[in-house]
Amino acid sequence: MAVIFETPAALLGSEGTALDASDWLTIDQARIDAFADCTGDHQWIHVDPVRAKDGPFGATIAHGYLTLSLVNAFLPQMIEVRRFSAGVNVGLDKTRFLAPVLVNSRVRGTGEIVKVEEVKGGAIQSIVRVTIEIEGGIKPACIIDTISRYFPEAGA
Repeated sequence: MAVIFETPAALLGSEGTALDASDWLTIDQARIDAFADCTGDHQWIHVDPVRAKDGPFGATIAHGYLTLSLVNAFLPQMIEVRRFSAGVNVGLDKTRFLAPVLVNSRVRGTGEIVKVEEVKGGAIQSIVRVTIEIEGGIKPACIIDTISRYFPEAGA
C-alpha cells in the first residue's frame, strides 16, 4: 500500500521514509518482445530463446531499460502525493544494473525517500531510491534514484 502525502509540502522532512513494496510483476517473453519492438533493440539475448539458451544466462533476459522503465509502474504503488496541479519526472541519478532479469522472473519495487526540497516556483522536488528486486535473487536487478517535482494546487 502506498505511503500517502496529502500535499507536496507534506513531503518536506520525510527523508529516510521507507516505502512499501509494490506488487510482483512477471517479466514474460511477450513483454520483452514488446519492449524490443518499441525500442528497436532486437538483440538475440532478449528476443531469441533458442539462441539465448546457449548464451551466458541460459535464457533470454529483459532489457536493462525495460527493467528501469518499470519504475513508472511501481512508484504509484509505493508513494502517493495528493493535491498537486502537475507532476513532472525530472530525471534519474545513480542508476545501476546489478543483475539480469531472466525471462519469467518476477520483480517488484521497494523504495526510500532520499531527499526532499522546495525548488524555484514553490514546487517540491523529491528523490526516491527505487530498488527493483528479483524474486529469489541475491542481488537486485537495479537501483535507481528517481527525481520527481510536484507543483502544488493553488492554496495547498
